[in-house]
Amino acid sequence: MATVLRRQGMAVDVSLDGRDALARASVVSYDVVVLDRDIPGVHGDDVCRSLVAGGGRSAVLMLTAAATLGERVEGLDLGADDYLGKPFHIAELVARIRALARRSGPALPPTLTHGDLKLDSARRLVTRAGEPLSLGPKEFAVLELLLGAGGAVVSTEQILERAWDDAVDPFTNTVRMTISRLRSKLGDPPVIETVTPGYRMGGVP
Repeated sequence: MATVLRRQGMAVDVSLDGRDALARASVVSYDVVVLDRDIPGVHGDDVCRSLVAGGGRSAVLMLTAAATLGERVEGLDLGADDYLGKPFHIAELVARIRALARRSGPALPPTLTHGDLKLDSARRLVTRAGEPLSLGPKEFAVLELLLGAGGAVVSTEQILERAWDDAVDPFTNTVRMTISRLRSKLGDPPVIETVTPGYRMGGVP
């Protein structure tokens, strides 16, 4: 699951038990927590209760093999925002995560624009002057972050947190290299500015 979601441009951290999940959620503000109800250590139900009681903004998507309506309602009553029964199709999981992420954060329009640059989040399509651009998942994620910031500076740390995951070296130059490739693909005139301590969209009169 994590591999597939990362290919979709998402930053994914993985916890294999409830205690670790709660520890991570206490220090990282996740957009969405995908929570297996039957994880070891601390049961998924108790993890969900703790996340909801903590007042964080993370949306919770519960996964479970439980199939009855009563069990699904019970999961939602714990405070989960959505519920997905096993087995499920990975495309449905991706769609539900994206829907929850939109609801948990500031609402963004379905199409982000900057001059002649357009990004369609739902269709995963970027065009400039009407011409489609071929972007990798991380390039797309970084561009979406910058466009969504509305001209505000997005720090390198914020980009790492939102577009990568905890496996990345915080001292790596991966953000700089991704920005460099993105600038090359976006072409002229340049629209991404380097501004300490990060980057922002600019260059359009």
